[in-house]
Amino acid sequence: MSAGTSKPSEDVVHLWNAAGRSEVVLICEHASPFIPDHLRHLGLAAKDRLSHAAWDPGALEVAKHLSKRLDAQLVAGAVSRLVYDCNRPPDAPDAMPTQSELIPVPGNIGLDAAAKSARVTTYYEPFHAAVRTALQTTRTPIIVTVHSFTPVFHGKSRRVEIGVLHDADTRLADALLTAAGNGPFSIQRNQPYGPEDGVTHTLKEHGLAGGHLNVMIEVRSDLIATPDQQTTMAGFLEGWLETALSNVAAARGETCSG
Repeated sequence: MSAGTSKPSEDVVHLWNAAGRSEVVLICEHASPFIPDHLRHLGLAAKDRLSHAAWDPGALEVAKHLSKRLDAQLVAGAVSRLVYDCNRPPDAPDAMPTQSELIPVPGNIGLDAAAKSARVTTYYEPFHAAVRTALQTTRTPIIVTVHSFTPVFHGKSRRVEIGVLHDADTRLADALLTAAGNGPFSIQRNQPYGPEDGVTHTLKEHGLAGGHLNVMIEVRSDLIATPDQQTTMAGFLEGWLETALSNVAAARGETCSG
């Protein structure tokens, strides 16, 4: 595949910068609000299909800027997380949610085992196969997933602006929090979500399982709502990641090529 957009599986997963030379592999599971026509919008109103329930606004554009800046591969979901949340395993109750925050999802109510299995096969498996391929073509892969979160959740405002999330492996998260410590944002560990919320599936499936450095970055969506904001945020993230990776490499007595 060449740099730019290609589709390992049509309308399921997109890959940018497949020839990227960085050891960083970027992943954006909730990059798109797209719902295939045959699912009839999952019974959702138009405003709900474009809401934060359906995807992570701004996350893909930030990830694309990072992909270019770092010369890193980027694997991005091409289907709404309401169809299938690729950051959840097939047995997770919210892999095909019947409700997201205050929004019911009629098209996911009453799915039988065959319908659920079909979605796993159609959406989850190709996405994670594309992630595995990206990792296999990278000498020493470093996994960085990019997300956004809504400023208000269940009626409560969130003061945290950037979350640095991890599961059992804290190495890259620790270094990233240190690198970003003097930045202009409110940055917190495992906020607004953490492993107890089931949000670290990709990190566990591909990072912990392979022993790869990994971290999940959550950015509040009002900070990346415009092209200028997305470019600016990518610049901050690039600098923090490069510093963090250099520090991790130095601690190991290695040279970082991320």
